[in-house]
Amino acid sequence: MPRSVNSVASRARRKKVMKMSKGYFGRRKNVWTVAKNAVEKGLQYSYRDRRNKKRNFRSLWIQRINAGARQHGLSYSAFMGLLKKEGIELNRKVLADLAMNHPDAFKAIVTRVKK
Repeated sequence: MPRSVNSVASRARRKKVMKMSKGYFGRRKNVWTVAKNAVEKGLQYSYRDRRNKKRNFRSLWIQRINAGARQHGLSYSAFMGLLKKEGIELNRKVLADLAMNHPDAFKAIVTRVKK
């Protein structure tokens, strides 16, 4: 009895990977073994960086809040401590947006906290 090979599924699997490698440079886009490795590595990076993105944005928000607070004579840590003490529960994303785009509103928060 001849060997049974499921070439339909194999081709579909290869086709899926080759479709994912569209836009890559050189042999990474059209040679199966190279494309497979490139796609797998790309998927690893995308998994890792979906988590790193959250880290990066939090860091950016902290920098923006720090810059806004220092304009009013407070450090970031002092400002956040006073916010906690006052019971103002605004997250860093909102505070960073206020510091960047609405400096008057941010100043009002700072003056309220400083009292």
